[in-house]
Amino acid sequence: MQVAVPQDQTRVPTTRRYLMCPPSFFAVEYVINPWMDPSQPVSAELAVQQWTELRDTYRRLGHTVEEIAAQPGLPDMVFAANSGTVVDGRVLGSRFRAPQRAAEAEHFRRWFVEHGYRDITMPEKINEAEGDFAWTGKILLAGTGFRTDPAAHAEAQEALGVPVVSLRLIDPKFYHLDTALFVLSEATDAAPAQVVYYPQAFSPGSQRVLTKLFPDAVQATEADALCFGLNGVSDGRNVVLPVEATELGARLAERGYEPVYVDISELRKAGGGPKCCTMEIRK
Repeated sequence: MQVAVPQDQTRVPTTRRYLMCPPSFFAVEYVINPWMDPSQPVSAELAVQQWTELRDTYRRLGHTVEEIAAQPGLPDMVFAANSGTVVDGRVLGSRFRAPQRAAEAEHFRRWFVEHGYRDITMPEKINEAEGDFAWTGKILLAGTGFRTDPAAHAEAQEALGVPVVSLRLIDPKFYHLDTALFVLSEATDAAPAQVVYYPQAFSPGSQRVLTKLFPDAVQATEADALCFGLNGVSDGRNVVLPVEATELGARLAERGYEPVYVDISELRKAGGGPKCCTMEIRK
């Protein structure tokens, strides 16, 4: 159900702080998701251009973007969202399922230590961080099914001290929660959180949970999902989306949000989009 925003209601953006990693060594050298095909040409130069435009877009919107140095031999390190979840200054690191990405976790852990964070937990269970965790302002939505171990959800609750709701993904094209759902506006004392998601990416039980938690959610189409439109990033008003997600952008505009389009075509060849490249640091 689509709900029109009253004429006197204005979405208010909130300033965010992001951590990103330039795709200096970007390549598609192996297959760990259905989007990756090493036989197809990849332009590292174009990936850098697209990533730079994404970073600069955040800065134009008034957000702070910090950068971690890319490391040789880690072509997927650009997808910073997979390496940490930060809520109220507490950091929960990552533990990757694919051995090709395992070393990324330690580089991000060191970044947090070097920048003064002391409440850092490294998980024992497979945990791909904001790839499978979405903070709504009140609860942490936690995905499983392809990457993150269900037991990592309990670890996240203990480490971050927030309630966790588990959701099961069932379509391998949407292997992380952040390919099938993102938060448009976080919950406050005065208003519930609002999310957008692609229902068919989730198990029937998880669909029912989402309906109960977010009866006012925007439900995306398959076309929205396949262009990585559900890998968006919202500050409560401005919503950064892939350029192809125009249908979703129009529906969000009806709700009072402002779509901001970026080209992530090269990064998508590795199964990533705007959110994959963006870890949010919440204090």
